[in-house]
Amino acid sequence: MDLASLLETWGDTNVLAAAGALVGFVFGLAAQRSRFCTRAAVIETCQGQLGDRFAVWWLGFSACLLGVQALVFAGALQPQTSRFIAPLGSVSGALIGGLLFGVGMIMTRGCAGRLLILSATGNLRALITIVVFALAVQASISGWLAPTRLAVAAWWPIDGGPGRDLLQITGIGRSGGLALAVLAFVSAAWLCARNLPGRWALALGAITAGLCVAAGWGLTQAIASQSFEAVKIQSISFSSASAEWLMRVLSTGNAPRFSFDAGMLPATFLGAWVGALMGGDFQWQSFQKEHKLGHYLVGALLMGLGAVLAVGCTVGAAMAGGAMFALTAWLTLITIWLGAGLAWRAHRAMGWPV
Repeated sequence: MDLASLLETWGDTNVLAAAGALVGFVFGLAAQRSRFCTRAAVIETCQGQLGDRFAVWWLGFSACLLGVQALVFAGALQPQTSRFIAPLGSVSGALIGGLLFGVGMIMTRGCAGRLLILSATGNLRALITIVVFALAVQASISGWLAPTRLAVAAWWPIDGGPGRDLLQITGIGRSGGLALAVLAFVSAAWLCARNLPGRWALALGAITAGLCVAAGWGLTQAIASQSFEAVKIQSISFSSASAEWLMRVLSTGNAPRFSFDAGMLPATFLGAWVGALMGGDFQWQSFQKEHKLGHYLVGALLMGLGAVLAVGCTVGAAMAGGAMFALTAWLTLITIWLGAGLAWRAHRAMGWPV
């Protein structure tokens, strides 16, 4: 049965939800088994080394970059129609949002995606934090944080179109983007060979996690090209998906219809849970003496506001948008790294656990 027949038989929303579930399950399993974590990579670089945690992150990111650019080069993905390039954007939102998200990521001991995966391993601290993160995202979209978000985003707007596309700004085009992606992946493979000798399972998991983000773009683009309805192309993003599920739990009448995000989020949790059982990593954990509840809640609040300002999290903006060479996505990636590095140094200076 081809895609057109699936859409006719099951409907757009069900096919999109199934695509999200497939991508999410594999991502959750791969990310859990590979210990894929942006926060851990940042801390490692702040300590002056490019070790195994950075190697895993860089391999996953470069695999995502290569997968997306291969799709673009083959004509199977149209980045100019994505939310990172087509609509009006905000440079100030990317810069401030990235900084806030990076600080919050250190305070909560994980980004949104990592917290969801840790929740599936029995970590109740992560579960509570991801719920507060979802509340902060929804508050930033249409609640009491929305005026702040709108004010910051208005400081430095940027028109949609070529001005948000780094490949067009620099003039290197699709072939240049693919070449850069290949170079990035080769460097990541070399780094993994040096830091992960014989640990091919970690490398395979990182590559699979990165390719899942690219697969999200490819699948939704394929569905959009076959559907008679307006279907937005998207990939893995835990900020919008968490807010959507929060609304679905609190009020089904106000929740958006089932789509990619609706299938992706619970499937990511399920995939991570399966991975935890496979590796014997499932263990109930709660707050301990050194884990300050207020610290986690403030961090979740910062991450939620930052994610909405930056139009995504470390996966939803930095990876999914960065792999398209979107200007604001790269600004978000850089400022997440910067904000996390500054927060890590502040934690060390204050004697707080990191």
